Amino acid sequence: MTTVTNLPHWDMSVIYPSLASPEFQAGFAHVTQDISDLAQLFDACHVEKQEHLATDDETIKHFESVLQRYNEVLAENKTLNTYISCFVTTNTLDTLAQARMSELQQASVVLAQLGTRFTAWIGSLDVETLIARSHSARTHTFMLHKAKTQAAHLMPPAEENLASELNLSSGTAWEKLHGDMTSQLVVTLDVAGERKELPMSMVRNLAYESDRETRRRAYEAELAGWQKVAVPLAAAMNSIKSEVNTLSRRRGWQSPLDASLLDNNIDRQTLDAMMSAAREAFPDFRRYLHAKASALGLSQLAWYDLFAPVGGEDRVWTFNEARAFIVEQFGAYSQRLSDFAARAFREQWIDAEPRAGKVDGAYCTWLRRDESRVFANFKAAFGGVSTLAHELGHAYHNLNLAHRTVLQRSTPMTLAETASIFCETIISHAALGRASQQEQIAILEESLQGACQVVVDITSRFLFEQRVFERRKARELSVDELNNLMLEAQRETYGDGLDENALHPYMWAMKPHYYDSERSFYNYPYMFGLLFGLGLYARYTREPETFKQGYDALLSSTGLADAATLAGQFGIDIRAVDFWRSSFDILRQDIAKFEELTK
Repeated sequence: MTTVTNLPHWDMSVIYPSLASPEFQAGFAHVTQDISDLAQLFDACHVEKQEHLATDDETIKHFESVLQRYNEVLAENKTLNTYISCFVTTNTLDTLAQARMSELQQASVVLAQLGTRFTAWIGSLDVETLIARSHSARTHTFMLHKAKTQAAHLMPPAEENLASELNLSSGTAWEKLHGDMTSQLVVTLDVAGERKELPMSMVRNLAYESDRETRRRAYEAELAGWQKVAVPLAAAMNSIKSEVNTLSRRRGWQSPLDASLLDNNIDRQTLDAMMSAAREAFPDFRRYLHAKASALGLSQLAWYDLFAPVGGEDRVWTFNEARAFIVEQFGAYSQRLSDFAARAFREQWIDAEPRAGKVDGAYCTWLRRDESRVFANFKAAFGGVSTLAHELGHAYHNLNLAHRTVLQRSTPMTLAETASIFCETIISHAALGRASQQEQIAILEESLQGACQVVVDITSRFLFEQRVFERRKARELSVDELNNLMLEAQRETYGDGLDENALHPYMWAMKPHYYDSERSFYNYPYMFGLLFGLGLYARYTREPETFKQGYDALLSSTGLADAATLAGQFGIDIRAVDFWRSSFDILRQDIAKFEELTK
């Protein structure tokens, strides 16, 4: 196991000196007071569902006043929320951070209720007249049209308020339980002949080791670890899915998926086109898995071989080497992108060290204005470099959204992956261009491994979630039933690409996305993001200068239009299967090259 030391922690002192500081206490009190004052403004302006509400001068004046203040309070709350959550996710054992987060969640219930009132109020307005008569409304046109649709799916105000209050002790509480249990889960494992107690995140990182016996033992230890906490995690899963089912039905949605599609600014036709193209590509990904098995000297891959290294990449990438490579290669696209990445490293936006109590995975979160924070568990291989580039792409997206209001910059997950996939592709192609044959195999493997996860594994997770929602309407599901549903979905998607007797029945327990009560189907948007990003990269390679003229503008507009409209600006029809097939063609070329190089 490669150990990486001296990895950076992010700097949060630019907001407050610490969670225990007087400055933080004052800032926290200021935000909660602003939420209270906003509620009074809503009351004074009668921001709520109304019958026969005239769009007269007084209403327009109220709208503009409320819109401005609502955006300001949302931004303040976001910065405070991000500040606290950065302490929670890097150390879930930090009881002070957990307490402050709980306090903020209590205060944010009021803000969530105000959001529901705002949506209901928009539903009462003549939106077209409002847009025609108010400049502020015109700059928020898409948000207004979307809110009008959402308003038609609201329960009566008293019921929406009750749902918001109860969520803290239901969906949010179960989500918190999952995060706390999984981040603090310790697994017993023999490492180099020594029996050790390791955090689950470190055990899962052993899946990237070259020694198959190490991977197998880590996999078995991981499954045993999940088995120990499966009962409470199944309770969390059952409770969250039941809550979402109930609220979806009461709000008039045919299914939670329909609500998710609106949230992600796409329609069922787009989703069906993408998923159809994905199913067509499964045989190609199975070819990749067979080629990888052959390269490893195996007749068939087991689950614990999915992330095994292939090729001659013996190189250990230090964090500083990753930093230099990313800054340099981003500069091949534009100086603005390169300078931005250099700033993120210089100003300590990145927390890269895996450690006890730190949540697994990687993410980027907007902090304030043009600043973000990047969370990673860096591993000293090209995959670690690729992950940093991916998350910095999210941060670059946030940079381009910096001049937008919070309501204008509300980017759905489908489009949130646009810049991250683009930046990740820049790095992968740059690395391929200067690599030896054996290094090319390793880099292609890294790229295809990720694509396989985003297409094949994401589809299995999507099918699993669909089936859990459907079965949860009747009753709770046991641990064994959840395991069997997950295995069924994995067999259906991976096919003969993996040994069906060595799959991962507890993937439902590991993935935090299933435990977000306010965002269901946190899976297919990743596939959309990958394929849309690849499609845009293909356009860039064909017409680089023309592409650059519109790319940053596209990133700054991801909250201003639906995905089909934005894609249309680049001549892309996302409702047609052919577009998605063309993105898969890029992956098929990589698969063919991987097969050729590994023969």
